[in-house]
Amino acid sequence: MSDTEVFGWKFSKFINNKNYDFKRDKILNVCGEENVIDAYDVISGWENYKPTPLVKLDKLSKKLNLNNIFYKDESKRFHLKSFKALGGAYAVEKITKGNKSITVATATAGNHGRSVSWGAQRLGLNCKIFISEFVSEARADVMRNLGADVIRVKGNYEASLKECIKQSKMNGWEIIQDVAWKGYEEVPKLTMAGYSVMIKEISNQTDQYITHVFLQAGVGGMASGAIAGIAKYFKRIPKIIIVEPETADCVLQSIEAGKMQKIDIKKESILGGMSCGEVSVVPWRILKHAVNNCISITDENIAQTIAMLEKKYLSDESIVAGECATPGIISLIAATEDKNVKEKLELNENSNILIMGCEGDADEDLYKKLLDKGLKQLI
Repeated sequence: MSDTEVFGWKFSKFINNKNYDFKRDKILNVCGEENVIDAYDVISGWENYKPTPLVKLDKLSKKLNLNNIFYKDESKRFHLKSFKALGGAYAVEKITKGNKSITVATATAGNHGRSVSWGAQRLGLNCKIFISEFVSEARADVMRNLGADVIRVKGNYEASLKECIKQSKMNGWEIIQDVAWKGYEEVPKLTMAGYSVMIKEISNQTDQYITHVFLQAGVGGMASGAIAGIAKYFKRIPKIIIVEPETADCVLQSIEAGKMQKIDIKKESILGGMSCGEVSVVPWRILKHAVNNCISITDENIAQTIAMLEKKYLSDESIVAGECATPGIISLIAATEDKNVKEKLELNENSNILIMGCEGDADEDLYKKLLDKGLKQLI
């Protein structure tokens, strides 16, 4: 793709948050400022810990006429290939305190379960993982290899979560879930605090003022955890843009309505980890006022983005990016190609963009399939 070509990419929907009111103290009160501080202190002390790379997508920033595009490459997070390694494993450690008589359980689309499995393995705990019929065997095998007992449930993610809660109550297992509900908030707050470690690292990796942050959202845990990190560690507050699949845009619809909305997912996106019908209650307390804008996208450009990252179309480095690592790039490109949205977001030659590359090839089979498809699109 030459510098003179345009992508021609489009987003599905773009909205402004009419209730925007970013307050550092209120955000940190939701997550627990002490949790945010402790998460970095604990995780940075784990064996083999090192900050994941902050890669500059120089070729893309030149093409889009932006100052910098920083890509946080979570494919290199421990050996788990995902930012989720920071949340579930940290929560397991804090909740169980290493008590080997405790069995931990969770429902997952893949990466959170991998983190909980690893966290349990680190401490010698038994672990039960509930997955839906849509989770690949490749993801299930990774969790089995980490010592977890994987239980497949008929239906979607919500069905697997219901079964996890039911069996955990019957057996006295400790649920380590990144989704909050009435009476269940401590663990989701801990997972969010774990995710804030990414922002602490970024604050140490660049002295550039980040003007815009594009954050993926499923139930909102990563996005709200990152925002808590921004409230704690960034001196200046950037514009915060939430990106979701158009088939599961529960945050967008909730922000547009000014209250939590539950949506009926009629078609599953390739972005399985982001295909969620309802924002979690604790993240919502942060997102409803801290987010500037929301964008929804289709699956159309995912494979091509994966191929462009691996084949150095966007930077001088080859980057392995799973499907859920692509929405920030896709929505940024689409936003710059829409004149009105580009102006609303104030995207220009002074902009320093942060993209969360939240996973690598966590599902190796799906990655290979999407990469092959994307390479054909590049020809």
